[in-house]
Amino acid sequence: MSDLQKVNEEIAEAVTGGFRKIEDGVVDGYKKIESTVVGAYQSIEDQFVARYLLHEGETVEQAKERLAQEQAARSAEKHE
Repeated sequence: MSDLQKVNEEIAEAVTGGFRKIEDGVVDGYKKIESTVVGAYQSIEDQFVARYLLHEGETVEQAKERLAQEQAARSAEKHE
């Protein structure tokens, strides 16, 4: 292999490595933001359900399941 080809390959590897580092940083940053936003939304949703939609003796998860079933029933009635 000629010296020019070796240098060309080294440059290509350096550029590719740099791109991968940038890509990994962007993806990791996005995942952190997404995780934070989704976690905050779920927390707010749980608080809303607990405060306004919870029946006595029911957990937040049970209330969410009940609400999902009620919504599915309403959707089924609407399509009939």
